[in-house]
Amino acid sequence: MAGYRRQLYRDDAVVLRVQKLGESDRIITLLTRRHGRLRAVARGIRRTTSKFGARLEPFGHVDLQLAGDPKGNLGSSLHTVSQVEGIDLYGKRFLGDYPRYTAASAIAETAERLTPVEREPSLRLFQLTVGALKALSRGEHATTLVLDAYLLRGMALAGWAPALIACAVCGTPGRHRAFSVPAGGAVCPDCRPPGAAHPAPATIDLMSALTTGDWVIADATEAGVRRECSGLVAAHLQWHLERALRSLPLVDRGPSAAGAVPPPGGAGAATLRPHGDVEAGADGASRERAE
Repeated sequence: MAGYRRQLYRDDAVVLRVQKLGESDRIITLLTRRHGRLRAVARGIRRTTSKFGARLEPFGHVDLQLAGDPKGNLGSSLHTVSQVEGIDLYGKRFLGDYPRYTAASAIAETAERLTPVEREPSLRLFQLTVGALKALSRGEHATTLVLDAYLLRGMALAGWAPALIACAVCGTPGRHRAFSVPAGGAVCPDCRPPGAAHPAPATIDLMSALTTGDWVIADATEAGVRRECSGLVAAHLQWHLERALRSLPLVDRGPSAAGAVPPPGGAGAATLRPHGDVEAGADGASRERAE
């Protein structure tokens, strides 16, 4: 558009996704601190001599210099990466650790789905995403707990938090035993629809603890309670997103993910790419690539 020029600006960001573009480039999907979700082209990144090195890989927290229009007045949605410095490259720590890698993939996909509009600032979601990746990298809590805490808090930011105490339909206070995803969470006997779930009280307590950050309660829960919690959280999220997250079924919820996270070294994560392997056309539109 006349009257506007591409400008250089800096921001820090989390790398959510990468797509191949042409022979040597990539499109990088970013969740930035000040400018929301952006897509930027990294020229020549797939060459062995690339100045970007491995700093623009999924899950990395990076400081960027971008060329583009952060307000969107130019019409193009693609920016260009001109400089990048790593702040914390979490992805390197997750390679070879299947539980953490798949949990990080689900976090990245959720962050992208919770920001449907590009360039719309979402500072709290950015901070939540960085915090979740940092918690995964430290390994102080089970991967499933970190992931479910992220999903619950992300839904709260989007206005989709499940009712856990008062009835989701009529607001009657109390400790209700039934849980209905379409109704919005816990429901009283009068409002309970057919087919409502009846989770264990400890499961609702765990959901509350993850929402508020009470890790003493969360860390003390049993594996069966965590699995039931994960099922309710995933169902509630995907009901609001209206289509499934591709990465959630890959998350390891077995015994190895139920306690403290083991150190890296397991097999399986190195060949898994978040959101599948996609290649972008010249216009930036993505398409599935079979290799």
